[in-house]
Amino acid sequence: METDLSMAKISCDAASLSRRAALGILGLAMSIGLLAFPAGDGLARGNGPAEVPVDELMKPRELPDITLGPADAKVTVVEYASMTCGHCQKFATHVLPDFKKKYIDSNKVRFIFREFPLDNLAAAAAMLARCAGGDKTMPMIEVLFEKQEDWAFSSGNPVPKLFDIAKQAGFTQESFDKCLTDQKLLDQVQGQRTHANTTFGVNSTPTIFVNGKRLQEEPTLEALSKMIDPVLDAK
Repeated sequence: METDLSMAKISCDAASLSRRAALGILGLAMSIGLLAFPAGDGLARGNGPAEVPVDELMKPRELPDITLGPADAKVTVVEYASMTCGHCQKFATHVLPDFKKKYIDSNKVRFIFREFPLDNLAAAAAMLARCAGGDKTMPMIEVLFEKQEDWAFSSGNPVPKLFDIAKQAGFTQESFDKCLTDQKLLDQVQGQRTHANTTFGVNSTPTIFVNGKRLQEEPTLEALSKMIDPVLDAK
């Protein structure tokens, strides 16, 4: 994929969901009652700002950030992602591992993952990762992206497939059902998405900010390095 592609071609929105995913979302909503979550089409459209205030971007909210790397790093990268987004899956599986080795493991960059679900199914996956808790949350996000094709884009009810993944993180049927019917958690996830949309102009995924500056091209390691390295090299 060329790096000068438009954002519409390198990000996911509600219109890009496949028919199979839509059927899966309907099945999930019918199974666990997540009908209160609004579809991605409810988002405010338009191009978001090229830069947002860092203080506002980093302001603590009700839903705690999922972070990797030191809090005092010179560079903070914030990703808004949907668990059912194919472009987010590509970033998580093909870019983030090398990004972690180059910048996070060396304590140069702090990485923040924020959920921006485009549908019920993505919201459910995000909730499960949150319910896993502590040091299990990010690994579960990684597994969900790795196995995205199995649960997000297969035919039939996605709930049993999500449960198979959740069991690996220690979920029982009881804790699984309790998590997916937690209205407070669903409201928090929805609130984070709404805030990102209305405050920072996020309306597709992945949307990535580097010290408040929006990445305007395909999220490759090279594209991120072009934004990060000058900041790290500056005295």
